Amino acid sequence: MKARTLIPLGLFIALAIFLGLGLKLDPREVPSPLIDKPAPTFAAPTLADPARRITQQELLGKVWILNVWASWCGACRDEHPVLVAFARQRPDVTLIGLNYKDEREAGKAWLQSLGNPYADSLFDPQGRIGLDYGVYGVPETFVIDRQGVVRYKHIGPITPQALREKIEPLLARLSS
Repeated sequence: MKARTLIPLGLFIALAIFLGLGLKLDPREVPSPLIDKPAPTFAAPTLADPARRITQQELLGKVWILNVWASWCGACRDEHPVLVAFARQRPDVTLIGLNYKDEREAGKAWLQSLGNPYADSLFDPQGRIGLDYGVYGVPETFVIDRQGVVRYKHIGPITPQALREKIEPLLARLSS
C-alpha cells in the first residue's frame, strides 16, 4: 500500500478509537476544577431569614453536602423526594441548600409544600455563589469534607442509585 492510502486509514482508525472511548463516558461526570481544592468562600443570607448569614467557615469540621436548587427547576422537583428521604435517613450529614437565581418567596413556598431536607438553605438570587462553584445548571450537588475541600460534584438530579453507588461510599470514607 502507498503512504497516501495509509494516512486516511490511520486517521479513520484514530477517530474511531476516540469516538468509541467517548461513548463510554458518563455525561453526568463532568470534571470540576474544584475537586480536591478548598470550597469557595461565601457569606450568604439564608432563604428563611435574610438577616441571618452563613459562611463556609461555619461548616468546617463536618462533612457536608451543598445541593444547588431552584423552585423553577423541573429536575430539582424530581430529585427533591430523594433528598427528603436522605435527610431523614442520614441526620448525621449536614445538607445545605443553595437556592439559585430564584425568588425568595417562591423558594420558601416550594420547601414548605414539598418538605425541607436542608439544615439550612442559602439564598443566591444573582447566582454569585453558584458561579464561584462552577454551577452551570441546576441541580448540582457537591460533597465537601471536614477540612472544607470539595471531594465530589454531581451534575443533575440525585437519584437513589447515585446515593448508593457514589455519595454514600464517599461519605463513609470521609466520615471515618
